[in-house]
Amino acid sequence: MSAPDTPGWAFDTLAVRAGQERSQFNEHSEALYLTSSFVFDNAAQAAARFSGAEAGNVYARFTNPTVTTLQERLAALEGAEGCIATASGMAAILSTVMALMKSGEHIVASRSIFGATQQLFGNILPRFGVETSFVDQGGIEAFRAAMRPDTRLVFIETPSNPLTEVFDIAALAEVAHAGGALLVVDNCFCTPALQRPLQLGADLIIHSATKYLDGQGRVLGGAVCGSAALMEEVFKFLRTAGPTLSPFNAWVILKGLETLAVRMKAQSANALEMAQWLESRPQVARVFYPGLASHPQHALAMRQQTAGGAIVSFEVKGEREAAWRVVDSCRLLSITANLGDTKTTITHPASTTHGRISAEARAASGIGEGLLRIAVGLESPADLQADLARGLG
Repeated sequence: MSAPDTPGWAFDTLAVRAGQERSQFNEHSEALYLTSSFVFDNAAQAAARFSGAEAGNVYARFTNPTVTTLQERLAALEGAEGCIATASGMAAILSTVMALMKSGEHIVASRSIFGATQQLFGNILPRFGVETSFVDQGGIEAFRAAMRPDTRLVFIETPSNPLTEVFDIAALAEVAHAGGALLVVDNCFCTPALQRPLQLGADLIIHSATKYLDGQGRVLGGAVCGSAALMEEVFKFLRTAGPTLSPFNAWVILKGLETLAVRMKAQSANALEMAQWLESRPQVARVFYPGLASHPQHALAMRQQTAGGAIVSFEVKGEREAAWRVVDSCRLLSITANLGDTKTTITHPASTTHGRISAEARAASGIGEGLLRIAVGLESPADLQADLARGLG
């Protein structure tokens, strides 16, 4: 759960080495512990492990050496005191809310967040007495105006899904802290390879490890990173409720982290080239990409991030009919809503990732019928452009 003691290692070294403790076999690659429980030397040790008086593994719902290695490595990469790994990114968000909030308390969230997160905040949490105020695009003052005495969390994605809206993390941290709340940043699009929100004042970081942390579309996973005190609260919820990351998935994500920095650099470069090409296409009304000078928060993004990331969204002239024509014409791009893969994917957010929220909520989020989102992978940009050009006419 805690970050490892590393001797000033650079990011690339941490991504490959942090958190590993070799077994008696002295393996080079991280060991995969596929077991549901662990054997104790005697009854006294069992009691001490269960009570927490003695550190060690107990039961794989809440302790496993492979998962612990992942937690320590990701904490090191984010510059966090600790990390809790979960079964998915949504499990990480739910665990954070359930661990840190109670009935009668309040969340302030950007409207520009993933559709499933909007569903959780807007439709499920109210059943348990937790309300959310969604802030439309309006800058820092809109967040300040939404704060209430019972606000406990301010939640943002930056860049957001799918419009790549960028939020000023340091300024929002001040707003949250002034109101006695914590700032939670979903860092899925950037990962710590491009952005480290804790250094900018955030309190908690959320990851869907399914995306770039794995990087090859193989497994589900999630994580929460933050202070040791906050992680202890999240751990208590995970231990009891069990939204647990499997050891196998943790091992796969560990392998993904080894190439995280090189992948994010290469995919960001490809995405910038794709965004620039899309801006030149007459059938494209608008392109959303933080690395473009035309992006409204370009300057802010370049202060907070080391690159623009790999997500490019664009509006096609002609609404849904034209957007679906582009999707259906693809032969190379994968038609799937997942992102973060080495293979480029394309989706129509209004009918997929944000299809379960109301048309009014989509409109408030700026998600129109002509919007498409591509998650740029490692293929040749020229081949990707040729594939999209078929549907763009």
